[in-house]
Amino acid sequence: MKIKGTFLDEISHDIPHQNWGREEWDRDFDFMKKAGIDMVILIRSGYKQWLTYPSRFLQKKMGSWEPPVDLVKMFLELSEKYDMAFYFGLYDSGKYWLQGDYEKEVEINHYVIEETWRSYGDMPAFKGWYLSQECSRRIKNIIPLYNRLGTHCKAVSDGLPVLISPYIDGPRNVSQYTTQARKESGIALDIHRKEWDAILQGIKEAVDIVAFQDGHVDMEDLEDFLRMNKSLADKHGLRCWTNSETFDRDMPIKFLPIKWEKLWRKLQLAEKTGIEQAITFEFSHFMSPQSAYLQAGHLYNRYLEYLNISHRENN
Repeated sequence: MKIKGTFLDEISHDIPHQNWGREEWDRDFDFMKKAGIDMVILIRSGYKQWLTYPSRFLQKKMGSWEPPVDLVKMFLELSEKYDMAFYFGLYDSGKYWLQGDYEKEVEINHYVIEETWRSYGDMPAFKGWYLSQECSRRIKNIIPLYNRLGTHCKAVSDGLPVLISPYIDGPRNVSQYTTQARKESGIALDIHRKEWDAILQGIKEAVDIVAFQDGHVDMEDLEDFLRMNKSLADKHGLRCWTNSETFDRDMPIKFLPIKWEKLWRKLQLAEKTGIEQAITFEFSHFMSPQSAYLQAGHLYNRYLEYLNISHRENN
């Protein structure tokens, strides 16, 4: 099992910014490529007032601020340079989505999808879409929200694939803004199966790929959830990946690069259950040799050894 894609976390809720410019990002794409990554996914194109590209619509409609650099254009250019596919992540209002006003969230993102495609759709590396409104359960209106967003992405782009990366309501599904690392219990497997059976049934025409995050459940339960996720995706005709998180949810500090043995075991379990491939959240902070976290570069070296590639040749 290999990590073939990574999220780009340029508008983060909870991860410190590394303040990279084009030179650092170019170097990081090179590190990714040497580790076999051929796909990057912008986790969100904007959040509240913060933007990754100079969206005239969002500046006018949401009072968003013009960014100093057009990161979407830069990521697309670097993706083309390193022969990678780029998936565009939608906008998170940080408001309507949280309030359950899915109609407003969809309306805003319809304009974002159209604006984005007009601006960047002719760039060769633009290969798909990511629905950034993540969930773990069958919350109210999640099916129509995914349906309307995914359908519109496909309509404007002549059918480019749509990816979602939900999480599992396991014992580690706790707020990042507390010192708590886990709750008493997580969702039972049969309830997870029932709810996601209904969700995937409802969105299978609008979404192509589902990559569940793998860090919210205990390691001893992960195989059962991975196997269930693969079974549900197969049933409804979706491709099934795993989002193998490269940060550690067990530590009292949120968040640090994961211990290699944990990542290795998670990749083993994904392979054992027949999952197609892995993506990760996320390479640049938690796995890159130039990350602000020193141990991220060591994780990169261990991963190259796992791939049987000499890290001395790639650093």
